Amino acid sequence: MIIYKRIISLVFAALFLAACNKENQLPKNSTSQNTYLKDNTKGIKTGGVKIVEITTPKGKFKVWTKTVGNNPKIKVLLLNGGPGATHEYFECMESFLPAEGIEFIYYDQLGTGNSDNPNDPALWDLPRFVDEIEQVRQALNLNKDNFYLLGHSWGGILAAEYALKYQENLKGLIISNMMMSAIDYSNYSKDVLAKQIDPAVLAQLREIEKNKDFKNPKYMELLIPNFYAKHIIKMDISSWPEPLSRSFGKINESLYVTMQGPSEFGISGKLEKWDVKNQLSKITVPTLSIGAKDDTMDPKHMEWISTQVKNGTFLYCDKGSHMAMYDDQETYMKGLIKFIKDTDSKLN
Repeated sequence: MIIYKRIISLVFAALFLAACNKENQLPKNSTSQNTYLKDNTKGIKTGGVKIVEITTPKGKFKVWTKTVGNNPKIKVLLLNGGPGATHEYFECMESFLPAEGIEFIYYDQLGTGNSDNPNDPALWDLPRFVDEIEQVRQALNLNKDNFYLLGHSWGGILAAEYALKYQENLKGLIISNMMMSAIDYSNYSKDVLAKQIDPAVLAQLREIEKNKDFKNPKYMELLIPNFYAKHIIKMDISSWPEPLSRSFGKINESLYVTMQGPSEFGISGKLEKWDVKNQLSKITVPTLSIGAKDDTMDPKHMEWISTQVKNGTFLYCDKGSHMAMYDDQETYMKGLIKFIKDTDSKLN
């Protein structure tokens, strides 16, 4: 009986030690909590905030960045959409990426959020924004061994353009909820999305657009339940996540209208003719294209993107819309994390 008890005790001890060792063994390329949370910046600590001075054709300005976490091999720079929204709608990332040891960086583009706003439409220019991203990259010491670029919506346009010009600096690319042709997007909006709206409602929207009466409160009153709640984020506006409401509430209208145009049905601003479909084969870095079933963008086109780049993967959010990071959150975040970790394990 005593021997039996001793054997049982030894078995439990062995199981306990094995469990402890398993907990203490970190997966390959992982970052311990202590390392992830440690602030290695020199001088006064700012909670990860770094102001970057950029040079533009109209002089020098300052843009705001904030780094969350510390992982020398994985640093994800976030490019928000709009154009003209802020980094704030990406705050949902804080509920997922830190637990996976993924460092990420908030960034307000010039004219938005916490960054300088020169109020000069001459600076709302696609090549200039791409150059701005490169200046931010240099200031944050991001490089091909750690730099992942995630662009959502308008940010996806910036991410694609950046990759076409500077992909030697990238470790991975994520194009989230964006088509690679403004022309195709406008056609999809007109031929598919508009036809899903009640004809009487659509007629009222078209009349307002025809008269360029975009300040008319009726325009948004019609758009929110008939378009936003079905294709931007599938929630009643009263239930919108607070970070999203906060970000959209700060949108730079001058930047939005200059680049996108005033209408929600297609693009009529400076991006009207933007199209890089025939250049996608030049992108050789690992690329994830994310699309959603009820997106404002054509999910088939976004799947097609993954077949045109040299090393592409497609993530389909079958319950989501344009803000799938919120309305199909589990699918979006799991797929994003898997792509980053798979890429990291292959390249390290």
